[in-house]
Amino acid sequence: MEFIIKSRNAELTDDVRQRAEKKIKNNILKYFDKVINIEVTFSIEKNPKITLNNIVEVTVFTPGEIIRTKTEGFDMFEAIDKANAKIERQVKKYREKMTQKNRRNNVNRTTSMVDVEEDIKSQIVKVKTFTIKPTTPEEAVMQMELLGHDFYVFINSESGNTAVVYKRKDKNYGLIEPNV
Repeated sequence: MEFIIKSRNAELTDDVRQRAEKKIKNNILKYFDKVINIEVTFSIEKNPKITLNNIVEVTVFTPGEIIRTKTEGFDMFEAIDKANAKIERQVKKYREKMTQKNRRNNVNRTTSMVDVEEDIKSQIVKVKTFTIKPTTPEEAVMQMELLGHDFYVFINSESGNTAVVYKRKDKNYGLIEPNV
């Protein structure tokens, strides 16, 4: 397991690095031992109107899923504590769902995601490519929640069509599936 610390626009002290490793790494490994690597990215927003300008992003790569969180704080220590609490909840939730899912059908689906940043046109500022595997809409909602996104593209294993699940303003979910 690899623990990677990155920083953007931020000078990191040894105390910040040690606290991140101690809190985040140990907490994740306490609940889930099949972690490929953990990336922690620190950044500081330079906008003086933003009071919570210290940002911590944590990405946990597991065999089959990516769990991601982003938190802000007045200082890096507060942001680390918030990220630790949030990622702990997500890892617990993922672990429970995987345990229930494996009990039901003992099948593990994998989704691999690779970020590719390209400046193709002035309108497109980032391109993401990822592998799409057949998934049920319920599993797609779970993956969307784990990633912290508002939508998720997948192949519906029930119909075989490409589909999108999304979070609605009324806190429910929607499913978009084209007629082919």
